[in-house]
Amino acid sequence: MFVRANDTPVRPDNASVSRSRPVAVRLLHGANRAYVRMFHRLDVLTPCRLPPRGRAILICNHTSGLDPHLIQGICNRVVTWMMAKEYYERPVIRSLLDVVGVIPVTRSGRDTSATRAALRALDNEQLLGIFPEGRIAPTRDLLPFQTGVALMAIKTEAPVYPVYLDGTQRGLEMVRAFVSAQRASIAFGPEVKFDRGDTSREGLEAATAAMEAAVTALRDDVPNLRRRRGM
Repeated sequence: MFVRANDTPVRPDNASVSRSRPVAVRLLHGANRAYVRMFHRLDVLTPCRLPPRGRAILICNHTSGLDPHLIQGICNRVVTWMMAKEYYERPVIRSLLDVVGVIPVTRSGRDTSATRAALRALDNEQLLGIFPEGRIAPTRDLLPFQTGVALMAIKTEAPVYPVYLDGTQRGLEMVRAFVSAQRASIAFGPEVKFDRGDTSREGLEAATAAMEAAVTALRDDVPNLRRRRGM
């Protein structure tokens, strides 16, 4: 695994992380980092811009079931992920996901229990990871973002940070993506700015459009970023 970046990702306060996360979570976090860095090849095109502490929301396009592991593998801060319930309910994986606090989401209909869990995570000053497309996109074209992220961001006053991920893992079944070495690229963007005072339908749609535009801009800049790094 080769992680390429000109800047070192921001590190959180290690003491605060140790107090807020059990030993098992830190061990799993370390194991995932070793898996990503030693088995896969992940090109970091822009440095991680996530805040070192405090509530925040990470939004990213969705290419495969491997995505959370690739992102977490280069984030020094542990991410609380919202995950489709069908992945969460796989028997071998569920116990591990419970340890790291994954929030299972039912994709058919509105899952109020998942939303409440996500709001609690933000109230507890955690970093929440969300794939706003709601499902894996088959191509580099983004699927429409859902407005739930905007509502949670406004309610909790959490900043939102965009991430774009692409690579050979796109479109692969979960097992194949995990057991075959993948080559992926990732780019982090600055905080998304939008009107936080408007919770009307139009306001939420405008905020969601700003988030989608931020991820799209990262996607469109990937070829330039790769050329600058000689990739």
